[in-house]
Amino acid sequence: MPTLRQLFLANNAQTTNFPLLLEFERAEGIYMYDAGGKAFIDLISGIGVSSLGHGNPHVIEAVKQQVDKYMHLMVYGEFVQTPQVRFAEKLISILPDNLQSVYFTNSGAEAVEGALKLAKRFTGRQQILACQNSYHGSTHGALSVMGNEEFKQAYRPLLPGVGFIRFNNVDDLELITEQTAAIIIETIQGEAGIRVPDAAYLQALRARCNETGTLLILDEIQAAFGRTGKLFAFEHFGIVPDILLLAKALGGGMPIGAFISSTSIMDSLKDNPILGHITTFGGHPVCCAAGLAALEVLLNEDLPSGVAEKEALFRKLLVHPAIKEVRGKGLMLAVELDSFDLNKKIIDRCIENGVITDWFLHCSNSMRLAPPLIIKPHEIEKACAVIIEAINFYTS
Repeated sequence: MPTLRQLFLANNAQTTNFPLLLEFERAEGIYMYDAGGKAFIDLISGIGVSSLGHGNPHVIEAVKQQVDKYMHLMVYGEFVQTPQVRFAEKLISILPDNLQSVYFTNSGAEAVEGALKLAKRFTGRQQILACQNSYHGSTHGALSVMGNEEFKQAYRPLLPGVGFIRFNNVDDLELITEQTAAIIIETIQGEAGIRVPDAAYLQALRARCNETGTLLILDEIQAAFGRTGKLFAFEHFGIVPDILLLAKALGGGMPIGAFISSTSIMDSLKDNPILGHITTFGGHPVCCAAGLAALEVLLNEDLPSGVAEKEALFRKLLVHPAIKEVRGKGLMLAVELDSFDLNKKIIDRCIENGVITDWFLHCSNSMRLAPPLIIKPHEIEKACAVIIEAINFYTS
């Protein structure tokens, strides 16, 4: 009888030749448990998804209640479904006035695809700009605006009319012109190794977009919902996007994404042609019910307010001659080491000792720290002790 691991390798499509092959039976709070009952501290939240931790009872109850009522009924946008309506209403209530129309999708990548289409349709322009070392997903359109040729070269031709500028470089903003439909940019770059821009840069970007009639698409798929210490990362910088991209923590553990804009911009998808963006499962009622419950927990428990203090504790504890820098904002951090080889060894030892972390696609010598927002100080201390022990093991 083949083991579950053997069946996984035989029947499930693989994305690398070296998957982690960890097997978990359950998860609760910031912990995941294997078949033997060993607990692992989750320091990456499923790459920014499980911001409330695992198994939040309010989210689980919302899912159960919605499953008892109905699941899929119709493709997105045709039926009035209570979970979609209430979730959109709640999102709009916490967003700036110009972000008033929500299009729910299945994932962050689909939100990117919809936003790129929306920008072209609304402006009538064809050029899209993105940033070097950006990451916006892995579908063809999202891949086209990824700023890393290593991950793109095997899939060309990609979308035409896409150009790149340097992140946090004011001089490159002159490349935004009256021919540019949109610039898509992560408010804080994720897979580049958590790069936080200057406020002056983002404000200059916003001004340049206003000057040229270019739509500003902010990708907060990783950064939103309290991860940086505010509900949305753009609140740190005094700007507001024309289109906002959300996913990951949006669903409280269920798969959902969204692109959000003004009604006047979003309405351009309604005609010439009609059905300008279509999705069968986007805004799935169970996912929307989970997302609404998760957002209510985030707000009611005011989880973003404790993030800065937890960031400070990580920074205080993660001091070592081998650590070149700790970068980031809130609980969206990168620990930079000398090389990928050293980083991978340390990550593997951390996992062996019960702490789950990983590296970044475009910055492989840095370790990712993005724990659930509910992590407690003593849990941060325990996790950091494991990280420091692993660093000492390979550098002493």
